[in-house]
Amino acid sequence: MPVFMEEVLVKMWILLLLLSVCSETVICYSDGKVEAACGDMTPHHGHDPRTKNPPFKITADKSQFSPGDEIKVTLSMAPSSEGKKYFKGFLIEARDAVNLDEKVGSFKLINPAISQLLTCDSKEGSAVSHTDKSHKTEVQVIWEAPSDSPSSVLFLVTVVQGYKEYWVKSPGPVVSQNGFTPPPQTSFGGSIGAQTTQTTTSSILSRSFTSEGCGSEKSCLRDPEGCDPQNDIACHFLSFRALESSVMFELSGPAEGYVSFALSEDKWMGKDDVYLCIRDTDRVEIKAAYVSGRTHPEYSSQNVLKDTAWRLSDGVIQCSFRRDIVLPPENLNRFSLDQMYYLFMAHGRAEDGQTHRHDRQPLISTYQRVLTGPPEDLTGSRSPLLMKYHGAFMLIAWTSTVSAGVIMARYFKSDWPERNILGQKVWFQLHRILMALTVLLTLGGFVLPFMYRGGWSKRAGIHPYLGCVVMALTVIQPVMALFRPAPDASRRYIFNWMHFGTGTAAQVVAVVTIFLGIHQQALFLPAPWSTGVLAAIVVWFVLADLVLDVHRRGFLSIGKYLKNVKIYTEHINSDDMEMVFVPDENETSSAESCFKNIVLAIYLCGNLGLLNVLLWTISAL
Repeated sequence: MPVFMEEVLVKMWILLLLLSVCSETVICYSDGKVEAACGDMTPHHGHDPRTKNPPFKITADKSQFSPGDEIKVTLSMAPSSEGKKYFKGFLIEARDAVNLDEKVGSFKLINPAISQLLTCDSKEGSAVSHTDKSHKTEVQVIWEAPSDSPSSVLFLVTVVQGYKEYWVKSPGPVVSQNGFTPPPQTSFGGSIGAQTTQTTTSSILSRSFTSEGCGSEKSCLRDPEGCDPQNDIACHFLSFRALESSVMFELSGPAEGYVSFALSEDKWMGKDDVYLCIRDTDRVEIKAAYVSGRTHPEYSSQNVLKDTAWRLSDGVIQCSFRRDIVLPPENLNRFSLDQMYYLFMAHGRAEDGQTHRHDRQPLISTYQRVLTGPPEDLTGSRSPLLMKYHGAFMLIAWTSTVSAGVIMARYFKSDWPERNILGQKVWFQLHRILMALTVLLTLGGFVLPFMYRGGWSKRAGIHPYLGCVVMALTVIQPVMALFRPAPDASRRYIFNWMHFGTGTAAQVVAVVTIFLGIHQQALFLPAPWSTGVLAAIVVWFVLADLVLDVHRRGFLSIGKYLKNVKIYTEHINSDDMEMVFVPDENETSSAESCFKNIVLAIYLCGNLGLLNVLLWTISAL
């Protein structure tokens, strides 16, 4: 019971850790560290800000000031507001009413629990934002007028109620220095300089996409390979064809929230040009974005997509659009389509217009492709080559070589008594070779995921932790063997039990780790039959071990019986002895060895056959 509880606690701790990591990646700027938005005061949510009927108001307790004065600024929900009676995030700044690009003065906090100071344009305390996403109805701060204050100062505020519900640069009160007349309030309008994200009027597709023309009229990337989105709702499909000065794209796939593809200069996620079709209730938003790393996409504020269209049917999201081959310089992070890129295709969930991490490993084209080049039917894989080798090495080590080495040590010590290999008994050398191969394969397989990820995998559950345990036990075994006592030493039994216990523990933990690993995103073997094949390998080993163990115990009993018969016959007369048949010990040993060799051959054939099925499946991913 204590061991079980310990395992449960470990799993709960890991789960809580993963949830905390995931929550940080899902919530955009919930901690209020929004220095990146100081200039345009626009949240990077990828949606258009609201411009009408703001449900809040911002006031100041003074309309006139002198340099060094303090003014209390209050942001609160309007009493007559409809809908939500709270806001989650905010950003307050003071700007020169004549030159709105110039920030003025600094702020002081009244309630640090819900507000914090920001440093914008190297000016400490020049803006105030939220500290968390809790519901708020009122925030108060103090603004201090600088000695070089302009004649009039305008307070601006961005307020966020939800991921798609926010108001940008809403003007507040204007305060003026004593002796100066403030500019007319109406000249500021309802929203100042709010940048709109790319949104176009999209038409609805009248028909489904088709794979007809793939390789001859257009280039296609498909999963499963060769599928047709017109007839197969499980088909993930990307096609593109070059026009005179642009490229036409078609994207389709089953998804709960979005389908997407990216252009990348390498096979690593980061610094990629991304295009997404995001389902929003009963419509689809088509957007261009950029990812700088393993982060949420940063949506483009420029409208670079043309002739956009979409379709929703049976859980399948389809969209098409056209993009110019070369874009003006102001379109940052947009790649020119006449260069060579790898193609990534991914899908996942979306909530309230916000995309979550893709459900599966992205499909990555096998090689780079020029989008304006001749049509081609492309191939790709969802499993990186390094992870394929990782899976293959671990499968060979812990389902084949280690099991053969265990059988050799347990049941073949008495075989080939007169034959040696390099001065050691045959069984021992075969056991040592197989176990050394297991150690080398495990070490190689252990290093590969770190090379691929560039560090620790945060979303692989308990699999990498168990892998570290296996690696530790794998290293301990040969180190322990180097210091084993002599066979006739009085404490040899201690080594025997420790060697047996450590090896068995490593084998059990390794098998559990492999069961968890074959359904990881980076090496997602088809379920459920791949699990069945792996289970068959384990059962096959247990059966072989059981048969050999029962056979050994049976022959030990027979051997004792024959020995007793021989002793008994020595006490009877010679005439009777001729009537008694006592098999020779060499004949008995030969029969035992023959049976074990047959069982070993049958086991190896079945083991290698099942192993090859899994290795072939990995190579085909």
